[in-house]
Amino acid sequence: MADKKEGGVHRFYKIEDGKTVKLRHICSRCGKGFFMAQHKDRRSCGKCGLTEFNQ
Repeated sequence: MADKKEGGVHRFYKIEDGKTVKLRHICSRCGKGFFMAQHKDRRSCGKCGLTEFNQ
């Protein structure tokens, strides 16, 4: 059996000082609840296809 990856919401949030911190950017077109994928040179939304390039 393959190694199990850590998944779920643990990839998107971190707890610091008892508060929840978002680790990924939220899509400006789709709104809350839709995180953007992190790539080497850009961020992209899997739902609407919005792409933001890093400067």
